[in-house]
This record gives sequence, C-alpha cells and structure tokens, in this order.
Amino acid sequence: MSSTSELIARVDALLAQTLEENQQRWAPLQQDLHTIFEEIQALVLGGGKRLRPQFTHWGWVAAGGDPTSAESPRIGAAIELLHAAALFHDDVIDDADTRRSRQSTHKNFAESHSTNGWVGESRRFGEGSAILIGDITYVLSDSLTNSLSAEARLIWHDLRLEMNIGQYLDVLGSARQTREIAEADLICRMKSAKYTIERPLHLGAVAADPKRGSALMPMLSAYGLPLGDAFQMRDDILGAFGDTAITGKPVGGDFREGKPTPLLARACAVATGQQAEVLNMVGAPDLSDEDIAKIQQVVTETGALQAMEDVISMNHAQALRALKKSEMQGESFDALVHLADVVTQRVI
Repeated sequence: MSSTSELIARVDALLAQTLEENQQRWAPLQQDLHTIFEEIQALVLGGGKRLRPQFTHWGWVAAGGDPTSAESPRIGAAIELLHAAALFHDDVIDDADTRRSRQSTHKNFAESHSTNGWVGESRRFGEGSAILIGDITYVLSDSLTNSLSAEARLIWHDLRLEMNIGQYLDVLGSARQTREIAEADLICRMKSAKYTIERPLHLGAVAADPKRGSALMPMLSAYGLPLGDAFQMRDDILGAFGDTAITGKPVGGDFREGKPTPLLARACAVATGQQAEVLNMVGAPDLSDEDIAKIQQVVTETGALQAMEDVISMNHAQALRALKKSEMQGESFDALVHLADVVTQRVI
C-alpha cells in the first residue's frame, strides 16, 4: 500500500466500522446512549490529518512489514481513537468552545442540560459527560490493540503514559505561568511530539518485526523527536497566528489559556520591559481581540516567531539527516521524507 489516500481510506473505514458496531451494541440499552457514539463519530470521522496512522504504517514498512496487511491500519486507527479521547479531555481542561469548527462536546451537553431544564449545574454535567465520552473512546482505542505482540504492547503503554504525563505538565505549566525555554520545550515534546511521530514509528516497526523494529528504534527516534518537536511548534504558531476559518480553532486560544509554549517562552526571554508588560497579559481568559493583537505584535517584534521558524527548519533538516535508506524496507524512506515536509509546512 504505497498510496497515502488508500491508507487513510482503510483507517477511516475501520474507525467507522468500530464505532458503528459499538453503537449498535450499546445504544439499544437506553435511548440516550446513541448520543455518546454520535459525538465520537463527529469528532473522529469529521476530519483530521491521520498523521499518526501514516507514521505507524511507514514504521511498519521500514521494518519489513507487509504494506497490504490489515494490522498497520488497525494500529493506526487505535492511535486515532486515543488522540480523540485526549481531545475530548483537552477541551474540558481548556474550556474550549469549539473543536474542528463545531461546538465542543462539553459545551454541547451543557447546552442540552440547560435547554431541558435538568437538575444540577449545566457546566458540570457537560464536563462530566465529555470526560466519560473520552474514557469510552480510550477503551475503544485499546480494544483495537489486542493482536499486538508483548514487545509492541510495551511501546503502546509508553505512548499513552507519555501523552498523559505531557498533558499534566502542560496544565501545571499553565497554572505556574512557566516561561522557561527548557521547560516549555520539554512540555512540547512530551504532550505531543513523542506520541505524534516517534512512538507511532516505534509501534509500527516493532509490531511488524520485534527484532528488526527494535534495531530501527534509535534511527526512528533521531528522526521522530526533532520532527515531532517541529510539528508541535508549528501547531503553536498556528494557534497564535493562524486563520480560524482554516484551523477550526479560535486564534489566540493559547494566549488566553496561558499555555507554556516554546513560542511564548522565547518571546519572554528577550522581551524589553514594555514588551514584558504586554506578555504578562497572557493567561487572562478575558483577553479581547485587541489584546491578542498586541501580544501577537510583541511576539513578532521580539523575534520569537522567526526564531521558531528557524528551529522548525533546523529540526526538519536534522530529522532527514537521521534517516538511513539502506536500513529501511520498501518505500518507507521516501514516504518519511515526504511526511517531514507535510508536518513542518502545514497550515492546518
């Protein structure tokens, strides 16, 4: 399977099948349960770049796995469901209004609670519902990994632990208003970089062949870690400066939430006194669009935005230098070179 579109189609079909089968199994128990699967379907099947399944697949192929095997898309679908579970929880943590250009799940359920005049607090009902839907998605994700070898399952556990540890560090960094570059870079790596690129590559490779895959892991890390950092840094830039109509997320959301991003850390490190006053507004949930524009201007004036672009370019080059074509099977080398361009140059 050399076609990216074919791989994505197989992952999407498996995701749709998994969700439909579970909806048919559980929804008849009680008429309101269908809304759980409608929310999961809307998020999981409503968009997404499917980058993680692609990295999983090319790790699989690099280690000699059959590119037409059903196992690679299955692992990729598991990671997509894990990612969706994290997004349900993220939106509660961040109190996000939208996700992929639609109202976030906790807001949907809070609105339903209020409209129906149910007992209790609408906000708590909405957040509790979204957390539980995220948990259900997490279980569905794990159900797709039953065929993993013992060696691959250890990587699967590490992937999930690292993702959640990174999310906690992100929450802690926001609360403490962390602005140190080293800490921001660590959070960037743990909350996204590792589980987006490095660990999917490891998982695919070791699932295909434990011995070959393990031998490839150092090279895949040397490629995947700097590229994963660049991916998250690009995401931070899009969150701060992107077009809402394209990204599906409100611009400046990270500034309102006080996210400890590498972009903000680099701006704070070199800001003048007057610039620092503007940057000190970061983390205020009531920031106006005008306030966001002022922060954006300061971030640009400090050179932080250009510094991030430079780091992304350097990480891209570092990742490509790490790949050794002679050690990789099939079309994996060319595919990973292409994906390096995709994740560093994306606009959504």
